Amino acid sequence: MSNGPLAGIRIIEFAGIGPGPFCGMLLSDLGADVLRIDRKSGNTGPGPGDDSRAVTNRGRRSVALDLKRPEAIDLCLTLIEKADALFEGYRPGVMERLGLGPDVAHGQNPSLVYGRLSGWGQDGPLSKRAGHDINYIALSGALHSIGTKETPVPPLNLVGDFGGGSLYMALGLLAGILHSRATGVGQTIDCAINETAISLMSMFYGYRAMGRWTDDRGENLLDGGAHFYNSYKCRDGKWIAIGPIEPQFYEILRDAAGLTEPIFDNQMDQTRWPTARARMAKVFATKSRADWCDLLESVDACFAPILSLGEAPRHPHHIARGSFVDIEGVVQPAPIPRFSATPGRVRHRPPRAGEHNETALADWGIDIDRRTELIRSGAM
Repeated sequence: MSNGPLAGIRIIEFAGIGPGPFCGMLLSDLGADVLRIDRKSGNTGPGPGDDSRAVTNRGRRSVALDLKRPEAIDLCLTLIEKADALFEGYRPGVMERLGLGPDVAHGQNPSLVYGRLSGWGQDGPLSKRAGHDINYIALSGALHSIGTKETPVPPLNLVGDFGGGSLYMALGLLAGILHSRATGVGQTIDCAINETAISLMSMFYGYRAMGRWTDDRGENLLDGGAHFYNSYKCRDGKWIAIGPIEPQFYEILRDAAGLTEPIFDNQMDQTRWPTARARMAKVFATKSRADWCDLLESVDACFAPILSLGEAPRHPHHIARGSFVDIEGVVQPAPIPRFSATPGRVRHRPPRAGEHNETALADWGIDIDRRTELIRSGAM
């Protein structure tokens, strides 16, 4: 049994890609009973949840259904009656065509929180258009602001899919559940990844309104324009990151790194930034990354080595805090945030599609006769 802060909450996840699985992982890590509905793959090969290394699929149980069969849809409606929330990541209209749209679901369970995670939202000129993270953040202003002076660079899919879609969906579901438990009234959540990226840019829209941010990439405080908030290559080809924005930390960096030249005076004089950046690059290139770690990790210089995915789990800070866990040989991020009384945990490796057809449905109150009939009919 889970003892996380979300223990006792039942959530249905209609399996998808990208932000949907990550949202399900976050909720499961914190104790929710997340039942994932996978598409039945038949005998043509593994289903979408069949790779035990797919970290974002961890912790949930999987039931594989043929959603083109009425028996499978009837089962989904029964499960909806028992759920606190569900979420799906299909294009607008798909769930309605399956017979599982919000109106039908709320007819079964008026207190249900129904989460809809999509790229462009449930309405608007682009709502039915295909897209991915790069497209959603392009329209938000975020992609324009990230990269080199010459080229916007996609920040993996952290800004749209994960930092935006997954987290805002999880927040929306939990807020909806709180409201539902207080009032008995469910609702539908329209979570558009494009709009979550817009929301994440709130501070920068504020800075622009105050005249503290321009649309010229690489000229601003946090976009690589400032010499003291940047990445630098070391003698051994490895990289470090510095970010001493506050003047007291900047002076500590200068003292520790020997940055005594007048060009480093007047920290916030933007006319000096390009020259200071070029000079700082030459200074940091004189030592190895390990040398700079020895000099700067023990002082308040706002410094860190830039670690690869292979290196990060081995850093002493991460080891001391248990920031990574090993689940059946797969090193992966540990559940966060940390709760003092009800800590989260990874309950098990990512499941195979349909691995829990029997056990999960039994726990959700589906009797053996109905489970047997679902298998016999080919719906499960």
